[in-house]
Formats: sequence, structure tokens, C-alpha cells
Amino acid sequence: KARRGYLEVVKELQQRFPNPDEIVKESDKKDFAKLFGEYLRVENILQNYDEFASLKALQDLDVTDAEAVETFKEEHYLNDDDLAAMQAIKVPAERTVQDYRSTYNDIRDWLRREKAADQQDESSIDWDDVVFEIDLLKSQEINLDYILELIFEHNKNTKDKSALVEEVRRLIRASLGNRAKESLVVDFINQTNLDTIPDKSSIIDAFFSYAQVEQQREVKDMIADENLNEDAAKRYITASLKREYASENGTELNAILPKLSPLNPQYLTKKQSVLQKIAAFVEKFKGVGGKV
Repeated sequence: KARRGYLEVVKELQQRFPNPDEIVKESDKKDFAKLFGEYLRVENILQNYDEFASLKALQDLDVTDAEAVETFKEEHYLNDDDLAAMQAIKVPAERTVQDYRSTYNDIRDWLRREKAADQQDESSIDWDDVVFEIDLLKSQEINLDYILELIFEHNKNTKDKSALVEEVRRLIRASLGNRAKESLVVDFINQTNLDTIPDKSSIIDAFFSYAQVEQQREVKDMIADENLNEDAAKRYITASLKREYASENGTELNAILPKLSPLNPQYLTKKQSVLQKIAAFVEKFKGVGGKV
């Protein structure tokens, strides 16, 4: 039943949303979110079956290599008929699934922004029956070290930075935890001579060193641009990075703001804009270490 459901969902995704980045209408956003959520649920059930693992592995098999095909059949206990039946099943390419994940994350972020701006009240589309499968996305999350190691491998094999940046953008946007680091990783690629990096562990070290310098630079710029109390701002940002979110509870945030009376109409606007900037900063730099 799960396998049939998987095939039906994949077919519908491919037919209705061949280019997920071109989804514009809100009704299409909702339909895609429901359908891809169903895909994630069915795929999660199938992960427990050997047949599905074999089907996934088949996608990387060179079917023109007779020796590799025989080895694959032996490893997965398949005969010719089994193999033919599996080859008839259309599984979306890993790159396509990454694009689906990216669009799914984009729609979730878009909906949260709409709700925060109270614009959802103006919509005729009811989103209450859409459940975003965050736990399932997290269970298949790609960590940052893995992305950095792929950058090293890709650069070693192709030496094409524009193709590398495109590939990395795709990977990061498909990831829940690393989406905010997209510009940081892309800037690292563009500003680093990757050919001088000898191995995978070195590229991880190089990125974190780069990110810590950028972190200090952005803190300095933000304090100057917003006219913040420097010492209090650094304490508040350090605490926010440690807990991995910016909070407006307590008096920490108030202490960093320029001297404005809480009765001044500009006070709340300033407080909210500073909070949003620091929240975005924390999402971008949490986990990179170093001092602000």
C-alpha cells in the first residue's frame, strides 16, 4: 500500500509541479505543500523496507556496465525480472527532491511571514489543514560539515566556481538548519582560493575561521548602523548566539538600544527592527564559534 502511495505521489508531483521554483499562486503553494508533505510521510514509511533501499541504490547504478549490474543483483538478491520491474519505477532524481525540499521550506517561510504581517486574514485560502513535516525534514538534514566536504570534492573535480555555487545554493536551500547560512557559504567560496586547501578537514577549518571574522565585522557594522550601546550589544548578541535565538524577554534588549524614551513613538519601531536584525544575524552565525 505504501509503495503504491509513493508511486502515485511521485507521479502527481512530477505532473503538477515539474518546476517547483515557478510556483506563484497561493492555491498552488498550498497544493504543493500538502502533496510534498504526503511524499515525506510515505517515503519515511518506506525507508524501513529493503526493497526501497535497493530502488534508491539503483538510481546510482551504471546499467551499461554488465559487471556492475551483476554485482548489484547479487548484493540486493535480485533476478533479471526483479531488476526490470524496479527499472520501470520512476524515482525523482536527488537534485529534484532537493528542489522540492527547497520550495517546501520557502513556502513555510513565506506563510510564517504572511501570518506575522497579518496578511493571511486577507487570503481566501485556508491553510489550517496543511501540516509542515518539520520532524521528517530534520531527520534527513544535511549538516554543514558535509556541505563543506562536498565543496572540497566538487572543486577538486571540476574547478568551476559558478557551477559549485549553484550546487551549494541548491543543497543549502533544501536544508532547514543551514538556509540562513547561504550567503555566508557562497561568499566563502567566492573569496577563497579553494585550490590551496589540502583536504576536507582543512576546508572546514578555513570556513569557520572565515565565518568568525565575518561575524565580528557584521556585529561592528550593526552596532554602528543602529547606534547601539556597544558593550551591552555584544553581551546580548553573545547570549543570543549561545541559546541560538534572540529574545525580547527581560531587560537585555532594552539595554542595548540608543537613549530613547519608551514613550517615544519611534522606540517600539526601533526595538522591533533591532530585534529582527539580531534574530537574522543569530540564524546566520549560530554554531560558528568565535567571539563577537
